[in-house]
This record gives sequence, C-alpha cells and structure tokens, in this order.
Amino acid sequence: MTRPSPDGSRQLGVLGSPIAHSRSPLLHRTAYAALGLTWEYDAYDVPADALDAFVAGLGPEWRGLSLTMPLKETVIPLLDSMDAVARATGAVNTVLVTFSEEGRRLDGFNTDVFGIREALRRAGVESSMHAVVIGGGATARSAVAAVAQLGAEHVDIVLRSPEKAGDVVETARASGLSTSVVALHDRSAVAALEPDLTISTLPGGVGAGETVEGLALTRSSALLDVAYHPWPSELATVWEASGGEAVPGLAMLAHQAIAQIRIFTGGDPLLPLPNEEALTASLLKALALPA
Repeated sequence: MTRPSPDGSRQLGVLGSPIAHSRSPLLHRTAYAALGLTWEYDAYDVPADALDAFVAGLGPEWRGLSLTMPLKETVIPLLDSMDAVARATGAVNTVLVTFSEEGRRLDGFNTDVFGIREALRRAGVESSMHAVVIGGGATARSAVAAVAQLGAEHVDIVLRSPEKAGDVVETARASGLSTSVVALHDRSAVAALEPDLTISTLPGGVGAGETVEGLALTRSSALLDVAYHPWPSELATVWEASGGEAVPGLAMLAHQAIAQIRIFTGGDPLLPLPNEEALTASLLKALALPA
C-alpha cells in the first residue's frame, strides 16, 4: 500500500468503552507531529453494540482505528483480512482503513504482542522459559503469544474462572507452549508457581494483589502489568513491596503504538519508521517513562 502524502489530513482514533482514560491520543498526536503529518487522532466511546454502526460510517478521510476493551474481538466479523498475529490470537487492536476504486477495505492487525515483547525487552527481559499469564481475555492471548516469542516453553494461566481459559490455552498451544490452568483464588496452587516472568492482563490489576502477596512468584519473576490507570496498580504495588520489578502498562502502550503508526503510515507492522528510535523515545517521554 502507498504511504499517504505528508500534506494530507487524515482522521484516526481509538475506540472503546470506557475510553476517557486512554493515553493513545497523546501518543499518536505526539508521533504525527514529529513525523510532520497533519493527522487528527481522537478518542471515541464506542461500546460493543455500537461498533458496527460506527465502522459503517467511516468515510475516505479515515486512515485507521485503535481498539481497546471491549472491541478486540467484536471487530473481527467486520474485517476484510487479519494479519498472522491477529489470526493466531483472535484479537485485533488495529484497523487500517483504505479506499480504492473497488471500495473500502478494513485490514486488522494485532500490535499488542509487539508492544508486550518490546516493553519487556526494554526493561531487560530478553527471554523467558516459564511464564505466568494472569487473565483470560484478548490481551491474555496476546501475552502468551509474546512469551512464546521470548522463548518460553511453558505458561501457567491464572484466572478467576478456570473454565474460561479455553481460548488462552488454545493460543498457547498453537504457539508451542505447554500449559496449566490455575484458579486465582486458589492460593496454595498459586504459591507453587515459580515463573521467571509474570504478565497480568487484569483491568487495573485489581483482584490479584492479595492472592500473590508474599508468594514466590513475586520474588522469582519480573512483572508486566498491562494496566496503567491507576498506576501503580494494586498488583504492581505488591510486587515492588516484595522487592520485585514491575514494568508499567504504559510502556506496552507506547511500543504497540509504534507498530500501529508503522501500519497507519506505511501499511506494514514490520517496516520500521524513519528515525524510529528517536520517535520511540519521544513517546516514552510523553508518558514520563525512561527512554
């Protein structure tokens, strides 16, 4: 696909519900200003039952969508294609909107896996053999795909309702990982876990802190908590009190935004941006994170 003209104004946005806390507008506006693009990026409160109508109204001025809860699965039937990562995880957080003589096209991507991996790499976590993923939704599926890319061989899936772990287990096994499923409320089972990496995908990190407080996994592993509002999360507070390292969800957000910007400007999540390292540093700085 061709790169849009730097002089052409385009519309983009982040969709979800609730959405007022989103930092995506800050990140994308920072990036487009640095790239010299006169693009507009706003937040839209769109619940799942309103997504179809919102997408139907997208006109030629639109270039792309970022998607958060609860839309990462809802959008899939509306798409013309998905990239390999989105297909493997069953989760789409990025939609490229293009128009041609044939009409409008919607291509879905998953940049969460890239964001998780890069946030961990920047924090010094280059590899993992045995990971724990807390949660059972779309982001949890992205998390197991990310730990597989880090070389993990096994993942323990910890969630409130073990009977809902099926999709995460399927993604993990498709990624080459062995799995076990542990109930979050089963403190004795959680106490037996000694991973080298833990990723929490619980909204706000709520509900896991009391369970894991003082247990081995808070001392044996780094934590990436994808939550960032509020920060530090309940879980990150417990982790750091135990002497462990907690990587904030804002770091993941910044790195997945870089992959989204690759898609929106060039159509390819694998094609680095010009001066991408400097651009990444500017996004991290906008979030008051170390570059």
